[in-house]
Amino acid sequence: MAQERPPVDEMHYEALAQEALRGVIRAALDRAASPEGIPGAHHFYITFRTDAEGVSVPEDIRAKYPEEMTIVLQHQYWDLDVREDGFSVMLKFGGAPKTLSTPYAAIVRFYDPSVQFLLQFEPPPPAPAPAVAPAAEAAVPAADGDAADEGPKVISLDQFRKK
Repeated sequence: MAQERPPVDEMHYEALAQEALRGVIRAALDRAASPEGIPGAHHFYITFRTDAEGVSVPEDIRAKYPEEMTIVLQHQYWDLDVREDGFSVMLKFGGAPKTLSTPYAAIVRFYDPSVQFLLQFEPPPPAPAPAVAPAAEAAVPAADGDAADEGPKVISLDQFRKK
């Protein structure tokens, strides 16, 4: 008897479901960004990967939270900007205002403790490490034996451009 291969999910339903659930986060943040703000006792704990592609956090914050951090949106948040692919918000860290920006794909948990509502996601892969420029070619001595010109080196930026 021939073995039957399990069916292949060519629709990628798991990914579609994850994307739809991230839409719930976007809708909740849209409501929080409205002039009325977050209604009632609702508040959000949003955990995201700081090392995921597209995440922008100040370097001092990234140093404290190199992989993952949780922010709370409740009473003191400013400039909440909700976009199709992610959001940015200003929060205070040690009394200093700092703006964070994250794509929805970087979120691993969204929790509203006022109603015990939790969404949990598979962590995204870390962003690729920035490319390191190749070492500049060694200076070639001039024909008369003097050192070659030690002026500024020109490095092509083509390797850093997204293709």
